[in-house]
Amino acid sequence: MKILCTNDDGYLATGLRVLASAARSLGTVTVVAPDREQSATSHSLTLHHPLRSRRASDGALVVDGTPTDCVILAVNALLDSRPDICFSGVNHGANMGEDVLYSGTVAAAMEATVLGIPSVALSYTGPQFESIEAWEAPLVDLLQGIVSQSAFPESTLLNINLPPIEPGDVKGIRVTSLGERRYSESLTRAKDPSGREYFWIGGGAREWRGNGASDFQAIADGYISVTPLHLDLTNYSLMEEIRGWKLTL
Repeated sequence: MKILCTNDDGYLATGLRVLASAARSLGTVTVVAPDREQSATSHSLTLHHPLRSRRASDGALVVDGTPTDCVILAVNALLDSRPDICFSGVNHGANMGEDVLYSGTVAAAMEATVLGIPSVALSYTGPQFESIEAWEAPLVDLLQGIVSQSAFPESTLLNINLPPIEPGDVKGIRVTSLGERRYSESLTRAKDPSGREYFWIGGGAREWRGNGASDFQAIADGYISVTPLHLDLTNYSLMEEIRGWKLTL
């Protein structure tokens, strides 16, 4: 099996190293990852300057672009053959609820899905990223369970979040839906030493909402969350209602 590993935290990230090591038990792994942190870049592409790649001392292919750039270059230029599956992560931080709309880690897996390659995004929800080291052996079993399936869901990626506890304390795996998160006071407004106003996005308090089947609830209960994400964002239940609006020009 030919495996592509990527992320949005950069090619030196602990999560990527642990993921690639676990994936090597399943097949031949090629790492193609950004040269720096690209968190919250979502599905952005680099269109206004050329992209370059280089090979790092550990053999990883390093790209001066976004996670989506990495997958496109990997599949269309850098790899000798098309990968059988793409693993993205392990992200340093949770990717639950609306996070999936901003995450470069999820976007990389989504781009592989767009290209017709089965893909999985993985994230660790705790703040102590060195704790990801302990997840290598459990990841081997988890990934093996995924690749052993006879067929991977079409136009779908799996978004997996690992709880911030010791792997031996995990209660199990839940298949979940996306929860909803709300940030408050996440925009800082201040002035620099020259008196010019600036804004800084990030931080603030975060609240989660959702039912018992949501991803954040699974994590809070000590479970691994596995959420199937479909590329089709259509809200089919509203189609007939909106047709009833009788919109005209």
